[in-house]
Amino acid sequence: MTESPPQAANAWRPWLLLAVFSLVAFVVNASTFYALGVVLPDMVRDEGWSFGVAGFGFTILGGAVGLSSFLPTMLIQRFGVRLTVLTGTGAMIAGFACLASAHGLMLYFLGAALCGIGYQMMAFIPGTHVIAAVFQKRARPLGIYFMVTSIGGIAGPALALAVMHGSHDDWRLLWRLQALATLAVGVLCAVTVGGRQWFIDAADQTDSAVAAEIAKPVRQGVWRTARPWTVKDALRTSQFYVLLAAYFAHLLVGVTVASWSVAHLTERGVTTTAAVAMLSLEALLQTAIRALGGLAGEWIEPRFLLVFALVALAVGSSALAVAHDYPMMILYAAGCGVGFGLTALAVTLLLLNYYGRAHNLELFSLTCLIGAVSALGPTLGGWVRDLTGGFASTFQIYAVIAAAVAIAAIIMRPPVAPSGR
Repeated sequence: MTESPPQAANAWRPWLLLAVFSLVAFVVNASTFYALGVVLPDMVRDEGWSFGVAGFGFTILGGAVGLSSFLPTMLIQRFGVRLTVLTGTGAMIAGFACLASAHGLMLYFLGAALCGIGYQMMAFIPGTHVIAAVFQKRARPLGIYFMVTSIGGIAGPALALAVMHGSHDDWRLLWRLQALATLAVGVLCAVTVGGRQWFIDAADQTDSAVAAEIAKPVRQGVWRTARPWTVKDALRTSQFYVLLAAYFAHLLVGVTVASWSVAHLTERGVTTTAAVAMLSLEALLQTAIRALGGLAGEWIEPRFLLVFALVALAVGSSALAVAHDYPMMILYAAGCGVGFGLTALAVTLLLLNYYGRAHNLELFSLTCLIGAVSALGPTLGGWVRDLTGGFASTFQIYAVIAAAVAIAAIIMRPPVAPSGR
């Protein structure tokens, strides 16, 4: 007996899937980048590592997220979402086990790599794939999905600090607890997600509904393509590379801020509590802007949202470089939070609006590959700190990169479909 598609008897099911995948993204985001950014100074102190070497672990984590982006695409196409999520769960648990057992660099690096692979197979690629397949209007559910992911960034530092304080700075216990949390949400997602045929039927209904809406003789507030693009044709457009550069810039700044903002601010005389609070405030603002962006994305052209986000990112990174008091720290948190939160949402919406859903899984996976390059941000920041004694110039350079991409986004217009299609 086949499962009913979402627009039929189970109209509630898309929202259940959104809730479950949002919970998975919350846990994965809280337990990786944001938790590691808080406990990394303790790991450096206990194990006697340099900041450059410790930052390379962050690079491995981010690089694994980027380089493994083809894995969930292959697994989803061949075996479906359920097996992909379960495989990612196993990788995450193995990664946390390595981090909890690390007494040297090899296990630390291996754990970071496994967590990055698991992150990709549990979070954005399967999540956005499912949401795009079951929702006709995607801006609001995608906004909710990215919003809950950001809440993980808020909770991650606070939960990490709570475990550290309650266990006398036992960061090994933190990684073990996060392995258990990952197991719980991974199994829940596998139980809830539908079978392969259900997704095919759901996607067909969604695509038909979107095509019918675009064909209506009514002026659309948001530009959307009337025909699906092939991956080959999309890669021939300059717009794809502007979106790729935007995704690169937001990861470059975001991952580096998550890894070194606490260390940078404390070296400038800010207390650890205040520095962690700014990291949580940044994540809080990510949450708010993604909720608002999800609503606005249904009637405001996402390109305008992207330009605003990249400018905010440049301002926030510049402010962090010189921050030592609350006005500048709040400006950094606001700029980086708004910029990081809104860029990912805007890029995701523009990929769907410009090129359609048919090959979005492949196009979004290719976009995520850039994470392998942007993951060099923390390592470069660590090297700069070892050489110069500070992180300020790193954040200033990254601000210039974000501003340059913002200029390209201002010039960008929707791509023109190839003739004959």
